[in-house]
Amino acid sequence: MTTDRLLTVQEVAERLGTGVRFPRRLIEERRITFVKVGRHVRIPESAVEAFVAANTVEPVILRPMALRGAA
Repeated sequence: MTTDRLLTVQEVAERLGTGVRFPRRLIEERRITFVKVGRHVRIPESAVEAFVAANTVEPVILRPMALRGAA
């Protein structure tokens, strides 16, 4: 088992640059892994990294106009 830092909802919100409602909604919709410690909810650091990686959109690389065929 790896030792993964458990983050509070507030810490996750700060890392994602959002309000606390967003990570709470992710938890409610079961879109992110979380741990219940008694009545407290914690999110593993790796789960935040995995969420960001899974939702990262790569840019589209367009070819220059000169290389395109004339239509």
